[in-house]
Amino acid sequence: MSEADEKLRNICDQLKKGVVPPRETVRAFLLSFGAERRGYRVVKDIRASLAKFGLRTEPDFEYAYIDGHITFVKGATSGTPSEQEVSVLVGFNGDPTFRVGRLQSANKEPLVVRPESTLAQIVTLMMTNDFSQLPVMVGARDVKGIVSWKTIGSRLALGKSCSLAKDCMEQAQVISIDESLFSAISVIAAHDYVLVRSNDQRISGIITASDFNEQFRKLAEPFLLVGEIENGIRRMLHGKFTVDELKQACNPEEAGRSVEGVTDLTFGGYIYLIQEEKAWRKINLDIDRKEFIDRLNKIRQIRNDVMHFDPDGLEDEDLSSLREFAQFLKRLRDIGVM
Repeated sequence: MSEADEKLRNICDQLKKGVVPPRETVRAFLLSFGAERRGYRVVKDIRASLAKFGLRTEPDFEYAYIDGHITFVKGATSGTPSEQEVSVLVGFNGDPTFRVGRLQSANKEPLVVRPESTLAQIVTLMMTNDFSQLPVMVGARDVKGIVSWKTIGSRLALGKSCSLAKDCMEQAQVISIDESLFSAISVIAAHDYVLVRSNDQRISGIITASDFNEQFRKLAEPFLLVGEIENGIRRMLHGKFTVDELKQACNPEEAGRSVEGVTDLTFGGYIYLIQEEKAWRKINLDIDRKEFIDRLNKIRQIRNDVMHFDPDGLEDEDLSSLREFAQFLKRLRDIGVM
């Protein structure tokens, strides 16, 4: 029995005895399975282990903030699930929505001011922290409004009193931590921020336009790099092979696949096509074939993770591999050899 399974068995035994097992972070839970992020295969393996011991986590480990805490509770009847059952667990019980609760900023308690805070205090806090706005609150749950450079400037420009936070605040924009990230787009676009309210009604964080831009870059860059690499490979192969040769590069399981050109091949098909010395010579590139194909295979594996959309993003090493290979293909184009 693996170390992770032994851990889950102990948790299961504790629950049977009426003992509440200790909470832990999602990150720590992943590490017990030898993983650092929630890729498709990692999630599938963990769900299978949880199902085997009749356990689940609250909130679901796949969709909670990675440094947020999860609790282990009784789930479905224990027993080793079949491959089909695991597929159902992953494909249908999982929630594909990317929720704001997965963002670090949604789980970082914001700096706040009180209604009686002076304008000097507000300006000092915003300038020293490079903030554009501050929530005005009484306690962790009671939001009175938001004060920003815009609200301060507009009131001062109109000669209105603005000596305290309550004099220069406006209604705050608040969404639930369970909301879709994309449902927050219009709010952030209009107001440059949105406050996040957790399930216990506390204000757990604030998402700003800069936070959103960084998250979008993190999610979009791997897709854009994979697309750039695929287009580069297609350009390299274009016009070098007959339709019959391209058809032979198809996986046997895709025998009925229609192939009229390079764009109809899968990424694995590109590799299969050029792995023979005779086919490699047709590309007319004076670089090491084995090294090139090894790199392509690594990119193929990373591409599979990207296409399964892991919201935790790629590991730094994998993202660097995509960047480097895309830059390598660009250099080949710049030199004029493809």
